[in-house]
Amino acid sequence: MKQAIALMLLTSPAIAEPVTVPSGQPVEFIEMIRDVEGTAGETLRFRFVAPQISRDGGTVSIEASLADIDVLCAEFVLPMVNKAAAAPDQVIISLADRKVDFGIASPEATQIFEAYRVEDTHCIWEGF
Repeated sequence: MKQAIALMLLTSPAIAEPVTVPSGQPVEFIEMIRDVEGTAGETLRFRFVAPQISRDGGTVSIEASLADIDVLCAEFVLPMVNKAAAAPDQVIISLADRKVDFGIASPEATQIFEAYRVEDTHCIWEGF
């Protein structure tokens, strides 16, 4: 499945085009990471940069960013996941005000995370 999703990400027109979100902030897709199976099962992480969420001069509120993440799940993530042979058990979507290395503490960065499970054609929010 990892190879199938990676191929979809490389060939998906959604990646080449700007990602439109309700807040209107610019959002750039960075990467998808497949986590090893754990207590939540297989997890796919979709990472985006959204500079306007910065706590130092950003213009987009956390509430607006959370609505953006819901749309990213429904309109960006779901089409790719639905093409895969099997859906992951969990999808995590993150926004950061700058590119940060995955798994490395970056206290200067503003980051927002949300978790979802995919059921049929819906993203179901799973609060942390």
